[in-house]
Amino acid sequence: MSVFKGIKSPIFVALDVDDRDRALDIARQVEPFVGGYKVGPRLCIKYGAPLVTELASLGHVFVDNKYFDIPNTMEYAIRATFEAGATFATVHSQSGREALTRLAAVERELNRQRPFRLLCVTVLTSFDQAGLPPTANAKPIADQVDLLAGLATDCGLSGLVCSPHEVKKIKARFPGAFVVTPGIRLAEGEEADQKRTLGPREALAAGATALVVGRPIVDAPNPAAAAEKFFDEARV
Repeated sequence: MSVFKGIKSPIFVALDVDDRDRALDIARQVEPFVGGYKVGPRLCIKYGAPLVTELASLGHVFVDNKYFDIPNTMEYAIRATFEAGATFATVHSQSGREALTRLAAVERELNRQRPFRLLCVTVLTSFDQAGLPPTANAKPIADQVDLLAGLATDCGLSGLVCSPHEVKKIKARFPGAFVVTPGIRLAEGEEADQKRTLGPREALAAGATALVVGRPIVDAPNPAAAAEKFFDEARV
């Protein structure tokens, strides 16, 4: 995690809750053990930029709205996300070469102000091969991830999001990539709607840079203790 100074842990907790106060309470509890906080539309639509700004006072914020639109709309969504205080933001690799090339230039510009990285989503970890949309099921998931990662890096972006199952191949092809992996579970944990999962130690050994953990921490009776367990498992 040395790409950004001050990130003390590869674990990012996904604050997948509906209430601002609960989100902030969990964020404060787990702060010693995580590198930052992931928020998506569930909180962003309800509470907007002020919540991102407030969380940024506690640590790095990863805004996971997965922007996928025309290039102009994506650019200004990213600028607004940066202005709110986010360190990371997701976009879909499937948004295409024109949008990704434009966003790479925006990322370079914003990095002159402070560290900021776009993360290009390849294939969601909720998909297995049988569950892919009809337009995407002709190729194996691993091949699709490889194609989309290649497109993103060709356009000048090095932040990638994929399941732990694809990390090793991605890092072999793109050793400088900043690879974020959702679908992180402990051996005794439930997968829920995540289909392609792995443990934290195994994902990091495969080459992951950052790990996203949501419900196993957020829904735990003691979120801090759960975060500490993931943090301990991530130390390799």
